[in-house]
Amino acid sequence: MAARTTTDVSIQTLARLAGVTSRTLRHYDAIGLLRPALVDGSGMRWYGPQEIRRLQRILLLRELGLALPRITAVLDRETSPVPALEEHLLWLAKERELLDRRTASVRRTLTALHEGKDLMAEEILDGFDHHEHRAEVEERWGSEAWASGDRWWRGMTPEERGRWAADQRRLAEDWSAAAAAGTDPSSPAAQALASRHVAWLGSIPGTPGSPGEPDLGYVRGLGEMYVADERFAANYGGVDGARFVRDSLRVWAGRHEQA
Repeated sequence: MAARTTTDVSIQTLARLAGVTSRTLRHYDAIGLLRPALVDGSGMRWYGPQEIRRLQRILLLRELGLALPRITAVLDRETSPVPALEEHLLWLAKERELLDRRTASVRRTLTALHEGKDLMAEEILDGFDHHEHRAEVEERWGSEAWASGDRWWRGMTPEERGRWAADQRRLAEDWSAAAAAGTDPSSPAAQALASRHVAWLGSIPGTPGSPGEPDLGYVRGLGEMYVADERFAANYGGVDGARFVRDSLRVWAGRHEQA
C-alpha cells in the first residue's frame, strides 16, 4: 500500500473544501469517476494533488450541466488537464466579464436613483441584452418563436418589463427554496410550482403550443435545458435545483398527457 504524503487530504476535508458531501465522493469512487489515492487500514479515503485536480475538473463540468457518465467520458478522453482547464478558464472569464457588466449597470442605476438622475437605456441594460440567446432559440424552436417573443418584449413599457422580471424572479426563488427543502417533484407543492411555471411560459408569445397552453414536449425540453445550461441552472440555485425543476415539469407533463 502506498504511503500517505503531507499533501494528501482526508475525504472529510476534501468534501468540506469542495462544497460536496462525503457521500458524493464515495459515490464518485464507486462509479470509477474519482478514486482516492489510497485507503488506509481503517478504511479512510485519502486524496492527493492529482485526485484533487481531477475533482476540480469534475465540479467545473458538473456546473456546465454534464451528467456523471458524460463527465467520466470527457475526463477519460482528455487525459491532459491543461487544455481542458484552459478552456474552462476562458469560459469563466467570459462569465465574469458579463457579471461585472451587470454589476456595474446596477450600481450606476442605484447611484442615479440616489442622485435623482436619469440614465440612458444602454447604461441601465448593459449586460442584460436578451439577444445573446437568439441563435439558440431559433435553432431549438424556430425563427418565429424568437420574433414573436422579441416583438412582445420590445412592446412592453419599462414598468411592464420590471413586473414581468419580478414575477420571474419570485418563481425562481420559490423553485430554489423548494429544491433546498428537499421537496418531492411529484408532491402537491412541486406540482403547484410546475403549474405556475407552465402558466408563466404560456404568457410569452411564441411559446410552442396553443395560446396559453405550452406544448408538453416543449415543457419537457425546457426542463432538460435548465439542467444542461449553467446560465439557466443558476436561476434555480444551481444544477441540483434545475434537476428538481426538470423532474417536477416531467411529472406535470406526464399527468397532463394522460388527462
